[in-house]
Amino acid sequence: MVGAPTSSQKRGYMRRLIPAIAAGALLLAACSSGSSDSGGSSSAAPESSAATSAAAGPDCGSTIDEIAAKAKEEGKVNLIALPDTWANYRGIIDSFVAKYGIEAPVMNPDASSADELTAVETLRGQPDMPEVLDIGPSFIQQAKDAGYLESYKPVVWDEIPASLKGEDGTWVGAYYGVLAIATNATIQPNVPKTWADLKKPEYKGQVTINGDPREAGAAFAAVMAASLANGGSFDDIMPGIEYFSELKKLGNLQTIDVTEAAVLSGEVPIALDWTYNFPGLKPALDEAGFDFQVIVPADGVYGGYYAQSVVTEAPHPCAARLWLNHLVSDEGALGYLEGGAIPARYAALLDKGLITPEVAANLPSAETIAAISFPTQAQIDAAKAVITEQWGPMVADL
Repeated sequence: MVGAPTSSQKRGYMRRLIPAIAAGALLLAACSSGSSDSGGSSSAAPESSAATSAAAGPDCGSTIDEIAAKAKEEGKVNLIALPDTWANYRGIIDSFVAKYGIEAPVMNPDASSADELTAVETLRGQPDMPEVLDIGPSFIQQAKDAGYLESYKPVVWDEIPASLKGEDGTWVGAYYGVLAIATNATIQPNVPKTWADLKKPEYKGQVTINGDPREAGAAFAAVMAASLANGGSFDDIMPGIEYFSELKKLGNLQTIDVTEAAVLSGEVPIALDWTYNFPGLKPALDEAGFDFQVIVPADGVYGGYYAQSVVTEAPHPCAARLWLNHLVSDEGALGYLEGGAIPARYAALLDKGLITPEVAANLPSAETIAAISFPTQAQIDAAKAVITEQWGPMVADL
């Protein structure tokens, strides 16, 4: 979110609006009608770590030490769409570089999921091609169909819940969060607490969705959450589209990009975004004199993950595998936690006693995390199709 992001920027608000999100999001079981896999515990079938870490492709080894040795010979991994303040990616990248001495440049930090796939296609065969993707679940199938996703299972594959990984090893969801209503209480002291509240006339011109749901994960999640709050389900996103259509007709929905600069300038009194996008902004918000309050709306709770994948024909294939392993390692998971994101191996970290009260303070409640469930890929793809067809005539073009 640095600089002046475009309308297709990746995360949007704080660093990564981008992923066309995520339709792969998660949702409180109380609101869910889809899959019952819980984000809080692993349901993966037992499998040997050595076997799963050895994937098709170059011989990088099957242990972290072996992979790291080969990766150090390559010396670099090309990353994309990882804004510094998004889920503490700057801290995670820095820890990777410090530990392994491998360069990890980030191309287009604010790219959208669609932008990521375009970059892979455009730079195919070149030394700076992106080597690990971080995309919204609604883009997984598109990336697979294009042949961009390598089948690779990290060493800790067994500890990742089945709902946060592809059976074929083409992706893992290293982290997730919950869609929240974030309000600049210095500008708007009457803080909305529910999706229904956002329709009130006092919020005219103040509510900002984080991007276009046809391209951005956080925006897709907002539509799904609004649907759940208005009688919809994982199988029916139309009530969410109708909700935003009404919000726009009321004049409450504004269409500016939710960027860090816009938030710090006061242009975004109310932002719909992931819970993990705010801890990293707090120092800057405090310096600007803003009291930002982040609330998970009780009438429509929706969580979402981003999928990480090693790209086929990666110029530095072992370094790409090492980066993916770092993301799901204890160190990477703790990095996500520091940024307010929930790591895929949350249950494993709890069992190890690694989640301190200080770290937990940045997260949604333990009850909320335990209740989160994920829509299936079929539900995600179906919702994306409806959004693609209806968002323009019902919302964007009004």
